[in-house]
Amino acid sequence: MISTAFAQSAGSASGFSLGGLIPFILIFIIFYFLLIRPQQKKVKEHKNMVQNLKRGDSIVTAGGIVGKIVKATENSEEITVEISKGVNVNMIRSMVSDVKASKK
Repeated sequence: MISTAFAQSAGSASGFSLGGLIPFILIFIIFYFLLIRPQQKKVKEHKNMVQNLKRGDSIVTAGGIVGKIVKATENSEEITVEISKGVNVNMIRSMVSDVKASKK
């Protein structure tokens, strides 16, 4: 005797199944909200901070050096930072990691 359960079709093999893609879509959505979106927000905030640097701001560089901006031209990518009395260094704006306070 042959069981009728074996005679039934397993389903349409040629049809497109969305059920297999749902886990990948959910993983992408989770990654977007937990990783991609916050990183884009941090990059936007850093870019805004770097564009608003002005003379007299006390900054921390990416290397951990604390200094005061002596010269910052608006359309220039370089700024001059005084890291010690009489010691000025030129650096790229994007290497500033934090602005501590405005002191003049």
